[in-house]
Amino acid sequence: MVVKAASLQDWRSSWSKRAQVAAIAGLGYPLINALGHTLRWRVEGLQHYDAIVASGRQPVMAFWHGRILPATYYFRRRGIVVITSENFDGEWIARIIERFGFGTARGSSSRGGLKAMLKLVRDMERGRPAGFTLDGPRGPARVAQPGAVWLARATGNPVLPFHLEASSHWTANSWDRTQIPKPFSTVALVVGEPIDVPADATDQQLESSRQTLEFRLRALELRALEMLR
Repeated sequence: MVVKAASLQDWRSSWSKRAQVAAIAGLGYPLINALGHTLRWRVEGLQHYDAIVASGRQPVMAFWHGRILPATYYFRRRGIVVITSENFDGEWIARIIERFGFGTARGSSSRGGLKAMLKLVRDMERGRPAGFTLDGPRGPARVAQPGAVWLARATGNPVLPFHLEASSHWTANSWDRTQIPKPFSTVALVVGEPIDVPADATDQQLESSRQTLEFRLRALELRALEMLR
């Protein structure tokens, strides 16, 4: 009886979590989609993305976690594969972004990370771009983790940094200071020059590429802010 009671309790807990995930995703997608339709865009550097695809490769798209909402809307329907955590938040996030046409690789730096990275390698070999929130899933904010440059070395595809800034927005009280554009605001998107990582790059060269990525993202942020003046 104890075993059966425990099993029933586990089933109820699991069902409750699934219901919560479905409810959040069911509400989140139409809200983000409706907000996205009101935004105005100023875009610079998108030719770098087009040039990579035209060359037969795919970009490893790299940006800060705090800009995930406008990035999700702008780059929708491009088949980009991103890592989402294997937890409650990761589940509803995955459901939302999949409705925007993204693929998902489940895992994080603390759990299932290698499995997720290997899935990204396979997806890129099949011709799909990858997306990286460089400082996710927990920070520290604005510090690039090495995953994007590692993936570039493993696949031969370049890292493509980009940054977004909204003219009017709310800022969440979270570790990444997530920016939520207000309806009818203007969003500046700046795509930087790609960063190639050689297949035989040493650990020291990987670290140098990671630092270059951080430096370029700081410059892209300044440029995005200039575009909104």
